[in-house]
Amino acid sequence: MRIQLPGDVKKIIQTLQEAGYEAYAVGGCVRDSLLGRIPSDWDITTSAEPAEVKRLFRRTFDTGIQHGTVTVLFDKTGYEVTTYRIDGRYEDGRHPAEVTFTPNLEEDLKRRDFTVNAMAYNDEAGLIDCFGGAEDLEKGVIRCVGEPAERFHEDALRIMRAVRFAAQLDARIEESTATAIRKLAPTLTRISAERIQVELVKLLISDHPEKMRDLYALGITAVILPEFDRIMETEQNNPHHCFSVGEHTIQTLVHVENDKVLRLTMLFHDFGKAETRTTDDVGIDHFHGHPKISAQMAAGIMRRLKFDSDTMNRVCRLVEKHDLKVDPSAKAVRRAASGMGTDLFPLFLQIKRADTMGQSDYMREEKLDRIRSVEQIYRNILEQKECLNLKQLALNGRDLIALGVQPGQEMGDLLESMLQMVLDDPARNDRAFLTEYVKKLHQ
Repeated sequence: MRIQLPGDVKKIIQTLQEAGYEAYAVGGCVRDSLLGRIPSDWDITTSAEPAEVKRLFRRTFDTGIQHGTVTVLFDKTGYEVTTYRIDGRYEDGRHPAEVTFTPNLEEDLKRRDFTVNAMAYNDEAGLIDCFGGAEDLEKGVIRCVGEPAERFHEDALRIMRAVRFAAQLDARIEESTATAIRKLAPTLTRISAERIQVELVKLLISDHPEKMRDLYALGITAVILPEFDRIMETEQNNPHHCFSVGEHTIQTLVHVENDKVLRLTMLFHDFGKAETRTTDDVGIDHFHGHPKISAQMAAGIMRRLKFDSDTMNRVCRLVEKHDLKVDPSAKAVRRAASGMGTDLFPLFLQIKRADTMGQSDYMREEKLDRIRSVEQIYRNILEQKECLNLKQLALNGRDLIALGVQPGQEMGDLLESMLQMVLDDPARNDRAFLTEYVKKLHQ
């Protein structure tokens, strides 16, 4: 089994070998190469200690020198080179308190999280696979190296990483690994919000976001996202729905492209349904006002998980608007697109489609036809370059000053008045017409 190593990686391995040391590409880059994927980065493991690595390469910097890692630079690309090591006790649930360097590659591979990540390779020795990682990769299995409870006690985040890798690799979690996850999921409280967020997003933007179901079944969301457990347990007795709120949410994740903002929007869009559910006299469930509540909940959760403000603002705006019904008329589409902004309106349309695909068959084709009509109208509006915002108005603030309007409330009101008029009738976005309009109002 041969892996095509990049030139720089070959140089690093050869340089270390020529100096009398062992060296291999290791971990995720080997896994991805076996799958025929292009690795995002390449890590190297070696029997050389950090001081020797630094002596052999001209440009290096200390990445995690206390844990044996040195970054070797070629041009602007960095490659982490780590000495074979045996980890001591993980006192903080993330880093070993001390590491012991070892000349034995197998001892180094033994400390890694999952078998699919515990393989090494160089051109001379070929694939080194001490724990059956290649077979697990072929069968689609996520299995801990050694005793699962030990791996998860070392770093509780591995509990989430197991499900994330299952999502990225379309794999199942081996039973003893799953059993340990169920038992130790509460230890995720030790993990920082930032690290939880990273793993959650990686799962959501994978090709299999339906693995959110595994996070729930294994008791993980009960710790990191209890709001999700509530919607998984909230039924929707309504002709428009055939799933619980949680299962509907999972279906919508599958039906929207793997973009971070879109997937987060679909995750949060109906969280408010558990809070707003009412049942009428004939047994039909209703969820009045749930978009606003969902947006408020999304904001609170995203703050808790330390999301950046831009992502939070975009997601929350889309969650609040996700149930908006836009008539398939040019005027209604212009107004909706203007109100949301041309950055969010195309995402809103994708959300509407995904939301519809996660519902029952009842009126589905009519709903999809309506969305398609709105999309076509929006494309026509863009092609015609019709005005949707203040920047596209034929008159701007400088023009108004030239007409004697002072900056401030009056100018803001005039600009907004012109925009509303032009949204109703794009033909009025004409410099001469708007100039006369301003003169009349200002005088």
